[in-house]
This record gives sequence, structure tokens and C-alpha cells, in this order.
Amino acid sequence: MPPVPRVALDGGHACVAAPPDALGATLKDRIGDTLTRPRAAVGVSVLGMVLLVLVGASAPNNHTLRAPLPLPLLAPMPGGVSTIAVYTSTALCCLGLFGLLGANDRGWRPRPRGLFCVGAATVAIVTNLTPVGSSDTASYAAYGRIAALGGDPYVTTPGQLGGGYAHLVSGVWLGTPSVYGPVATWLQAAAAQIGGQRPWLTIWLLMLVNGAAFLAAGYLLIRTADDPVRAALLWVANPLLIVLLVAGGHLDTLIAALAVCAVHHSRRATRPRDDLLVGLLVGVACGLKISAVLLGVGLLWPLLRDRAWARAARQTSAFAAVSLAGYYPFGLHALAPLSSAARLVSVPSLWAAVQQLGLGVLGSAVTSTVISLAWPVVMLVLAWLLHRRIPAQASLAASVPFALGFAWILAAPWSMPWYTATVWATAALLPRGPLIRWLILTTSVLAFSHNSGGHGWTW
Repeated sequence: MPPVPRVALDGGHACVAAPPDALGATLKDRIGDTLTRPRAAVGVSVLGMVLLVLVGASAPNNHTLRAPLPLPLLAPMPGGVSTIAVYTSTALCCLGLFGLLGANDRGWRPRPRGLFCVGAATVAIVTNLTPVGSSDTASYAAYGRIAALGGDPYVTTPGQLGGGYAHLVSGVWLGTPSVYGPVATWLQAAAAQIGGQRPWLTIWLLMLVNGAAFLAAGYLLIRTADDPVRAALLWVANPLLIVLLVAGGHLDTLIAALAVCAVHHSRRATRPRDDLLVGLLVGVACGLKISAVLLGVGLLWPLLRDRAWARAARQTSAFAAVSLAGYYPFGLHALAPLSSAARLVSVPSLWAAVQQLGLGVLGSAVTSTVISLAWPVVMLVLAWLLHRRIPAQASLAASVPFALGFAWILAAPWSMPWYTATVWATAALLPRGPLIRWLILTTSVLAFSHNSGGHGWTW
């Protein structure tokens, strides 16, 4: 016999008290309803951005580089305070993004130009502060300084460089040669040539280039997406991406900008030179980070499926020519650091548990081999499953790179939150679907795990 609801008197009238699970559902609905109101969503996002700016302006602390760049605007923030601020900022930006997209789903239609201007103003502030959440920009600057001095960043490490540049690099990466491509090295060397013995200037220039690439990608997305408002919310006005990509100054931002251009030209390709341009863009992206090859595979797969052999050959040829021209001055040894980096396993990767179990049973070498062979298979299976959840009317030029990139984030042994940049960029070109909330959740979990400025989570 089902339980009888409790009856309470309210002003002389009998009313049935809701069971506890109904109260929980009602509370959840009320919170969701409040959060998806435009003013609430914008307010939460702004508060998250304010906390981010405070952390960046209060360097050095536990979540920034070891020195204030370019200027010390505020007194250094205590370690515990900075950790609370970073956690809170990330959480608010996640909630704000959920709210912004939810408000859009319920009919909120702000002007895309207004969203772009707000995003541009925020980026202009963040790029002039000390990088927050990662020390990668210091590594970029050190590799650039090595190249500017005539050294080989694929052999020489930041620790061997020494000086002010090495002081800013995280201790984990002091003994690691560059794992980035030749295009990245040229960009870093150009910044270091200008910065000279002033590492803060080199890093600042790299931050400005990164911010410009972020805005360029946002502008192109607004101009080319079927839903400009949603595209703006997913990229240029996305508070979570500003925290991860702009405040962190990551090269992944430049790769995402090239991906937007490549997808755009792939969708509208009517002449042979369009395919050549796509191959060139993918080649340049791989010259930044080799992981961008997934973008090339994602763009090539629809052509192979449709047996568009001529188009596939043009794209592949252009990509091969650009890659060869990029790596030729350095030699194949430029790929050597990638082999050791490929054996790394991060938390919360699903392979972390496999590694711990395997070390005691199979040994280090065998475990690494098993993981190296297994994760690409898992990635392809996940890509197939994810692609089935994308609306059928989506362009394959955007949907396949999205699915493949998202699967890589989930399956790869080493995954960082800023690796999702290209996934977000291609998501902005897709119709509305259920995978966006999973992308937010995935990015958020990674952000909470890896957003410490290269210091580790310390108090």
C-alpha cells in the first residue's frame, strides 16, 4: 500500500505536503529556472570573470606564473585565497555558461555584435594580466628564447637555458624539450626576439597574439554560423573558454581559429584552390601542435566516404607540402620529444587506473604499450557513438571533426581542458543538440583538475 501524503493546514485549508523527492525536483527546477534568466546568467558569468581578473592582477600566487606580468596591479594573493578564487571563478563560469545557453534555448536573442563587443572587452583586460591557470606561456617563451639565440628547442631544455625565462617555467617542464611544431617555434622565437632579456614582454606578446586569434575565430564564427547568437555564446562570449584559453594563453586557441577557417572553406569548396587552402590551414595547425592532425582526418573522412578522390588528394598534398616545409629546417628529431610525451597519463583520465593496476602486474613498459594501443581504438568507437547523437542536418565538415575531437578528449591518456578548443569551435557550427551539456561537463571536470598555474593544487 503506497504511503499516504501528510496533510497540513494552511489558513484553514487542507494542503497535501509534497514527498521529499518531489521537493528536491521542485528546488532543482527553480534553480534551473532562475539560472536561465538572462540577467541571472549574465550576472553569474560576470562574477566569475571578476574573480579571474582579481587572481591575474594579484600575481604571483598559487595559480599564476611566479612573477607578475606585465605589471603588478595588486598585492600578491595568499595561496589559500587564490585557490578558493580559482575554484569559485571556474564554477561560476560553468554555471553562467549553462545559464546563457539555457536562456538562449528559451528565446533570449541578444545581438551578436553586442556579445562580440563584450567578449572583446573582456579579452582585452585578461590578455594584459599575468596568465592564470597554466604556466605553458612561460614554456613557450623559453623555447622561443632558445630559438632566438640560435639554439634548438627540440634538444635544449628551459633548464639548460637558465636565467629569467627558466625561473618562470614550471619545475615539471624544466627538463623537457619543446613538444610543439615548427610554426609554434617560429612564433615563439619572433616574440622572444622582441622580448629579448625581458621574459615578461615575450609572454605578453604571446598573450596578445592568442587573444587576437580568439577574437578572430569568434568574428568568423558569428559571420558563418547558421545561428550567430549561439555561436557567439559558445565561443567569444563563453566565460569558461575565456578562463581556459585566453587567461591561460594556450596555442590551442590559434589551432581552433585555423580550424574555423578550414571548416568554413571545406563547406563552401567549389574550386580546387579551396581544397588547397584547407590543406594549407590544417598543415599550419599541425605546425603548432601535432594533435591538429585530427582536424585533417575529420575534414578528409567525408571526402573519402563520398569518393571525392580529387578533393582528398588536393587537401592531402597541400597538407604534406606545408608539413614538409615546416619540419625540414629542424629535421625529424623535432618529433622525438613527442614519443616521451605520448607515454604520459593524466588525471582524471580513465587510463590512470589502468596504469596503476598495470604497473604492479605487467610492468611499466608493457602497460604503456597496452595503453598506447588501446586508447586510439576507444577514441574511434567514442567518435562513432558521438557522431550518431549529432542532428542529421549538420554539415559533415563540422560534425566529424567535432566528434573526433571530443572523443580524443575523452579517450586520450593525457588530456587538458584547453585541448577542447577545437571541439568548442566546431560545436559553434553545429545545430542545437544534447552533446553541448556533456562538453561543458567534460571541460569543467578537466578545468577543476588542471588549472593551477603549473604549481599543483596547493594551499
